[in-house]
Amino acid sequence: MKKIELGKTGLQVPTVAVGCMRISDMNEYEASAFVNTALENEANFFDHADIYGGGQSEVVFGKAVSASMRDKLFIQTKCGIRPGQFDFSYEHITASVDGSLQRLGTDYIDVLLLHRPDALMEPEEVARAFDDLKAAGKVRHFGVSNQNPYQMQLLQSCLSAPLCVNQLQFSVMHAPMIQAGINVNMYNDSAINRDGGVLDYCRLNKITIQPWSPMQYGFFEGCFIDNEKFPALNETLAEIGERYGVSKTTVAFAWILRHPAKMQPVTGTTNLTRLQDCIKAADICLTREEWYAIYRAAGNVLP
Repeated sequence: MKKIELGKTGLQVPTVAVGCMRISDMNEYEASAFVNTALENEANFFDHADIYGGGQSEVVFGKAVSASMRDKLFIQTKCGIRPGQFDFSYEHITASVDGSLQRLGTDYIDVLLLHRPDALMEPEEVARAFDDLKAAGKVRHFGVSNQNPYQMQLLQSCLSAPLCVNQLQFSVMHAPMIQAGINVNMYNDSAINRDGGVLDYCRLNKITIQPWSPMQYGFFEGCFIDNEKFPALNETLAEIGERYGVSKTTVAFAWILRHPAKMQPVTGTTNLTRLQDCIKAADICLTREEWYAIYRAAGNVLP
């Protein structure tokens, strides 16, 4: 699989990350098949969070991965969400990491992300947590999720190392990062800058964007592939997929990968065939005409 540098870390990682949010109910055989299918397709970057499956997703993954495999994997997890609140306190961040390490059965995490912005964040406290975790060898690199440029800039002002990742919702059916940049100075809904220019900020600062829910529309409303609500989009994806001999899922992932920001989309499926379809997108480079055809088929109007 093609690789990209993760932020400014120097790490060369696969262009597609494997999401583990939905593996909590897998048995040992299913979990091993899931991990091995990813690895057989050179997808060795796995994304977790301490809240996925109430922590059970990390447990299942930890049992599916042997100690001899650890150095061949990139493991990323997230923390900062508690019932009814967000928490970027020193105590919560460090305790969350210890819990993830135990559940994953490893002594270090490659990348730790702060999951959702905490309105009560004190950047100095986060920096202290990050420094202590790195000094202890528990976490090697740090990033955020769902943050805008000023939130990242505020946090970065106290950090000793650059943030390497911002995980954001993005798909052809959820593309405000793209829409605002196309509809500059227009009186329409697509022109609204909803994220402070986060796409360009991340590109300028070499922060890797990791699109989550790359096959979803709305906020976990459902998948747009084979969805009767989106006939034009599915027709276009199928037509382009036929040219390349791949599925609509592959084309939808290839649409994200075609963007020059060098994003690293995170899969969300436990279906092994769909997982392989997502990974295949790394080998396809859509033309400019195909990219815009998909964008328009999703209901976006060019000014």
